[in-house]
Amino acid sequence: MHRRLHLTLDPADLAEVGSVRRRLRSALSHWGVPELSDTAELLSSELVTNALLHTGKGAVFDAVLGSDHRLRIEVQDGASRLPGRRRDPAGEYATSGRGLLLVEALADSWGVQLRGEGKVTWFELALP
Repeated sequence: MHRRLHLTLDPADLAEVGSVRRRLRSALSHWGVPELSDTAELLSSELVTNALLHTGKGAVFDAVLGSDHRLRIEVQDGASRLPGRRRDPAGEYATSGRGLLLVEALADSWGVQLRGEGKVTWFELALP
């Protein structure tokens, strides 16, 4: 049985990032996998914030827990520009720009897929 949380976010509505975290935590608790909450919330916040800040468009958030207890989070936005990691040497001391490094370090798998006129950035977490 699949469980799904689907949210549509308005452009540049950064206040919604907190709502995404709360609703995701509640869903994961209800689905019986609260141990995924901390990492799922952190990485979801990064992807949603990136979509809202860097595209000037809204975003669609989907969290799906499969029957294999693998959680897949997808954030779709309307920009076809692929996300990239900070490349400048001063980036180590910057206050932003490390979101994809976190996703890469903490997710079991992740990626970006072009879809129509936009893209989906996704990650997966498995139960420990």
